[in-house]
Amino acid sequence: MTRSFTFLVNPASGGGAAPEAVVPVARLLREGGAEVDVTYSPGPRATDDLVAAACARGDVVVSVGGDGMLSHLAGAVSRAGGTLGLLPAGRGNDFARMLGLPAEPEAIARTLLETPVRQVDLVSWRRPGEAERLVAGSVYAGIDARAAAMVERMRWTPKKLQYPIAAVRAIATYAPGRFRVGIDGAEPQEYAAGLVVVANSAYYGKGMKVAPPAVVDDGLLDVVVVEAASRLELVRHLPRIYDGSHVDLDEVTVLRGRRISLAADGRTPLSVGGDGEPLGTLPGLGDEPAVVEVLPGALSILG
Repeated sequence: MTRSFTFLVNPASGGGAAPEAVVPVARLLREGGAEVDVTYSPGPRATDDLVAAACARGDVVVSVGGDGMLSHLAGAVSRAGGTLGLLPAGRGNDFARMLGLPAEPEAIARTLLETPVRQVDLVSWRRPGEAERLVAGSVYAGIDARAAAMVERMRWTPKKLQYPIAAVRAIATYAPGRFRVGIDGAEPQEYAAGLVVVANSAYYGKGMKVAPPAVVDDGLLDVVVVEAASRLELVRHLPRIYDGSHVDLDEVTVLRGRRISLAADGRTPLSVGGDGEPLGTLPGLGDEPAVVEVLPGALSILG
């Protein structure tokens, strides 16, 4: 049976590249006999309503944008019991990279039309007293959250340079935090660290292989702790994160689990991000911790 599709486009993704990217793929799908509806994202609340309606019709919801758009739609599609497709058109496209999805219009259309549905895990982030947020790739705190916020403010920097420049700037102004990390109910451990990443996907930050062992359908999360080091050492070792060899450094600890508790004290409250989007700040060490939990097989996806 031919699939039908509802494309939800973030017009700001990729510096405005998303609307242009959708045109050839939609044309190829229609030529292949599929019904295609294209809607530009009107905001999270309205987008959730569009997802629910599309899933009720049996449409595949296609995220046209970057990792932030993908994560928001992944949660909405999962709750609606639908299927998600991807048209990578953002700055990073790291979850698409993790799935090995193509970038050319013909290959994207073929993937959407022919690829079997698979189940992948999602990540639940919950700070005490706040609503749950679902994320596809990773939740992170420390230097990387500062870098992600800087990338969002870059308008004229070439896309391929945004993440490396932001990472160096974030390192130049960082102060280590005191993190408390608990795994699956075991006694929490404390670390003086520059960053902590809880990862479902191996990649973030436009191709940085931050969690090399991560697998999106194993029901586990990989926790990467980069302990405090000098700014010079962090900058010197930054290139190693692109091939994943940073995990061999003595300063890096890799843990695995299903339910991760996180709290931290810093010079100021430590920012948290998820797939390029801000998630607030971590609770302090004297407060009830935030919880990051894997939701095994929560999302049906083409890829």
